[in-house]
Amino acid sequence: MATVRVLAVSNSSCLLSKTTSFLAKQRPYRNSLCFTKRGGAAPSLSRRSLTCRAIYNPEVQIKEKGLPETLDYRVFFVDRSGQKVSPWHDIPLRTGDGAFNFVVEIPKESRAKMEVATDEPNTPIKQDTKKGKLRYYPYNINWNYGLLPQTWEDPSLANSEVDGAFGDNDPVDVVEIGETRRKVGEILKVKPLAALAMIDEGELDWKIVAISLDDPKASLVNDIDDVEKHFPGTLTAIRNWFRDYKIPDGKPANKFGLGNKPANKDYALKVITETNESWAKLVKRSIPAGELPLV
Repeated sequence: MATVRVLAVSNSSCLLSKTTSFLAKQRPYRNSLCFTKRGGAAPSLSRRSLTCRAIYNPEVQIKEKGLPETLDYRVFFVDRSGQKVSPWHDIPLRTGDGAFNFVVEIPKESRAKMEVATDEPNTPIKQDTKKGKLRYYPYNINWNYGLLPQTWEDPSLANSEVDGAFGDNDPVDVVEIGETRRKVGEILKVKPLAALAMIDEGELDWKIVAISLDDPKASLVNDIDDVEKHFPGTLTAIRNWFRDYKIPDGKPANKFGLGNKPANKDYALKVITETNESWAKLVKRSIPAGELPLV
């Protein structure tokens, strides 16, 4: 039986905002694109000339289908009207107060490798598989893990600052270091603190280190140095965890660019901006989408 959870998400504007079915009786995203530029508005590019309107505190319901830890299990996101929406494309990136929305895929202290299904319509969260079998990490991940919506690591773009590595064709990952164990599909407002440039089998796979704004220590940490002060050893632990987690399966350790060190908040914000721009090109189809559904 499907279960339902209700979550609140806030938004003001982002590089590419969308008139979605969060707004009553409007058609879903694929029929209505609304582009805005930072610092000024641009006219709607909707095929049907729908008005561009900001979304404020829409309610998103989480509907689970199937049983956890089965091949059929999916976590769908639906709007107030009951229409499915994409946690990747339809949840806004920015919240309007300098923070960002973060979609939880894997709760801390768990092993099931959950991820947004970027190759399925509406991109629900599912457990990853390999050769028809469910995937698990060899040991628990110690932080909440998930994605920044409306970002994309372009596999056709070589990053000259990170050994010329190409993007991994996924949204940007977030490692949330707060004390609370979150739920699959939960949407948090976070602030970025640092960035790690992981290189996984030659592909660039950014890890943005962030903290939820409702965490008791959130007011104490605003940049990389604060993380070292109030969460000593955490950045090293995150790097080492992602470096080594494939070794028990007989694979080599992952590598890291940028001198094997985490970058600061400003660099993390740069990564977010650039990958949001790449996502905007993807959904405008100025970059081939391949098998990625854009709804």
